[in-house]
Amino acid sequence: MLDFLIPILTTTFMYSTPLIFAALGGVISERSGVINIGIEGIMTMGAFVAASIAYYTSNPWLGLLAGGIVGSLVALLHALASITFAADQTISGIALNFIGPGLAVFLCKIFFNGQTKTYPIHNKLPKIFYNLDITVVLAVITAAVLYFIFKKTKLGLRIKAIGENPYAADSLGINVYKTRYLCVIASGALAGIGGSVTTLSVISQFSPSAISGQGFIALAAVIFGKWTSLGAYFSCLLFAFAQALAVTFGGADFIPSEFLNMLPYVLTIFILVFFVGKSSAPKANGKPYVKGER
Repeated sequence: MLDFLIPILTTTFMYSTPLIFAALGGVISERSGVINIGIEGIMTMGAFVAASIAYYTSNPWLGLLAGGIVGSLVALLHALASITFAADQTISGIALNFIGPGLAVFLCKIFFNGQTKTYPIHNKLPKIFYNLDITVVLAVITAAVLYFIFKKTKLGLRIKAIGENPYAADSLGINVYKTRYLCVIASGALAGIGGSVTTLSVISQFSPSAISGQGFIALAAVIFGKWTSLGAYFSCLLFAFAQALAVTFGGADFIPSEFLNMLPYVLTIFILVFFVGKSSAPKANGKPYVKGER
């Protein structure tokens, strides 16, 4: 029995980790009132940069760091548009989903003729017990830290206050613009790390299809998790479990492989259709804030 369950659990944790980092980034941004639909594009850029840096330096940790940095830089574009210029946050995020993959594929074709080369196994991120990647532990720690921040610290209370009513928060002396900038940039950094984990642990190289809808699944996890760090964490485990089933039973004759491959995406649509109405987003989520106006 254990021989059957352990591979499924290991695969679940492996596929959940990129989603967890991206979803936690979404929680931070949306808690401050800024929708970040561009997570997919940010993950793609993070995945490409991480794989490239790891390949040239033979250091996956530098790749992971670089993926987080480039993710924060891409998210800065979203912050400029949606916070400083009060642009429509949805349109700005969609733009990132075109810019990120397009730029990543363009650079990939220039430097690697389509995909980054697979680097030696010893240059991947280290494994721990049961062949789990160390980023599984980092994801747990990140979720716990965010839970503590939102529940126990003034910063967390300020972020939630801005997400609910930025004008009231401003009247109390909270810098709405600064806080939202920090949250969006942190969101991009985590999404970039999520993309990095994909190419540094899951597939060991970048290709145009490396991030195939994971950003959107992460956004679904944010909603299903009711905009909380722990809720998003366990939602990602659920989506990843569906992916693990697809991998485990992919070669079974009694289940069509086409059904298994689409299972994670069908589950995402199912949850969005039947659970979105039961989740309440922060009241100011998606609404531009202009100081002095209401």
